[in-house]
Amino acid sequence: MQSLEEFYRSKFNQIPENIRNGVGHFNVFTIDEYIGKSTKPVVYSRKDYFKITLIIGKNRIHYADKVIDIQKHALFFTNPQIPYKFEWIDDHKSGFFCVFTPAFFHHFGNLNDYEVFKPNAVPVFELTDEQLNDVTQIFRKMQAEIGSDYVHKYDLLRNLVFDLLHYTLKMKPASKAEKQQANASQRITHLFLELLERQFPIEDVRQRIHFRSPSEFAGQLSVHVNHLNRAVKEITEKTTSEIITERLLQEAKILLKHTEWNVSEIAYSLGFKEATHFNNFFKKNMQITPIRFREMV
Repeated sequence: MQSLEEFYRSKFNQIPENIRNGVGHFNVFTIDEYIGKSTKPVVYSRKDYFKITLIIGKNRIHYADKVIDIQKHALFFTNPQIPYKFEWIDDHKSGFFCVFTPAFFHHFGNLNDYEVFKPNAVPVFELTDEQLNDVTQIFRKMQAEIGSDYVHKYDLLRNLVFDLLHYTLKMKPASKAEKQQANASQRITHLFLELLERQFPIEDVRQRIHFRSPSEFAGQLSVHVNHLNRAVKEITEKTTSEIITERLLQEAKILLKHTEWNVSEIAYSLGFKEATHFNNFFKKNMQITPIRFREMV
């Protein structure tokens, strides 16, 4: 995982003072300043900070187990749980990006509640020319504020990040879950998803997830497993088992692609008692073995 300090050291050879202060950290940059023949490629890795990037120009993004091609311009949202890297396709490349820590929004909501930062979401949103102009204006306002001496500038910068989030979310029609009023099913589903995500990312071979079945999650949430299953199905239109399987597969593919751990170590970290159980699970859902998947990527 690349830390915020390592990001600044690689870009500027120095680290800002008070980078980990109590109010969190925020900064905004123009991509044009960090591209060229001498530019170091972004290494495929997790970061310990959030990042929103406006990409102008053809780009290929390697995100978790996916490869996403951008033909013109797009917004890209990344969180500390999922690794990624950029691969510029042509010489025309420009844009902006901002970085911030979870602490920057500590008293202003949970960023992981926003769909664009959820691990199973598609984090790339292609923009029309008109949308590109709107988003560019938001980033330029960020640049103007970050350089000002206004005492409340970080409040304004938070608002501008929220402007980006809501501008992007409004591009998509509201899902069934978003349209429903808050109820018990939403609350229990939210708690289930939060408990599931707390187990990730896996960053050490000694780390191991503890909850893999609907009944284990139901026990932790002190509800009957049937109640949990009904609530999750109502809100997400997926079964509890499907969501758990999707998340385990995503992390398995990340570990196979991103680490040199052997299959037994990955199986252990994902809560499987035997490597053969993990092999069977992976092959059943992916139609290939973990070793073959690693060879392919």
